[in-house]
Amino acid sequence: MRIVGKINDVRNQVKEWKKQGLTVGFVPTMGYLHEGHESLIKKASEENDKVVVSIFVNPLQFGPKEDLATYPRDLERDKKICEVGGADLIFHPSDDVMYHDDFSTVVKMSGLTDNLCGKSRPTHFLGVCTVVNKLFNIVHPDRAYFGEKDAQQLFIIKRMVRDLNIDVEVIGCPIIREEDGLAKSSRNTYLSEKERESAVILNKALKKGKDLIEKGERKAQAVLNIIKETIESEPLAKIDYVSIVDTDSLQDVDTIDKSVLVAIAVYINNKARLIDNFVYEI
Repeated sequence: MRIVGKINDVRNQVKEWKKQGLTVGFVPTMGYLHEGHESLIKKASEENDKVVVSIFVNPLQFGPKEDLATYPRDLERDKKICEVGGADLIFHPSDDVMYHDDFSTVVKMSGLTDNLCGKSRPTHFLGVCTVVNKLFNIVHPDRAYFGEKDAQQLFIIKRMVRDLNIDVEVIGCPIIREEDGLAKSSRNTYLSEKERESAVILNKALKKGKDLIEKGERKAQAVLNIIKETIESEPLAKIDYVSIVDTDSLQDVDTIDKSVLVAIAVYINNKARLIDNFVYEI
């Protein structure tokens, strides 16, 4: 497995692979990898001849008061997870490789980016779409793999690929959880032991909401209420949003009469902002 930091090194390697008729899978990450990332890499290695993993903490998707400076980084740890997962190449560029001093082109989407995380992080998905588009143009993969924990991001990237005619298949992969149900996240490392125990409330709340829907409840507000009440029962938890949205438009629904995404974002002790979700299909 090689680690490279220059764009041409990635392009030349991928071109060589494709000359040999090999398929290329791609897993874009911001590093500090965990079992969720490992599952994406393993899936990519199962379905492709070669796998590229990018590790780049993208400054463009962080707001001015967010955790860019403190976001966890550990390349040596990431290398081991990439090797276990079956990666062949790590692309680990610096900021100045990805963004020239006079960088002035971005990818901006409307509609799908307006709600959920986009409401409280208004520039976030501009940064996500821009960097993922750039990475697709650098790597030229056959398939790209994203976790379903970041459900809104997955919907947005699929739409961007469709709208801009990007020649890549985008594949969503299931959420990987801790034994107690908490979704794996690099930001879980911000939590103390007590805060970590409190964070389980996200999964507990979603389970109650899902149970209610499965019992036949179709009024979105009733489901939202039980999720909110459950989260609010935890003193260290502060709700950013609890939403039930249409899976096509990502706009709020009043009635659950078609497939919906039930998504939450919660601050734990005002330290870590954690997200989780489930899709209910009709």
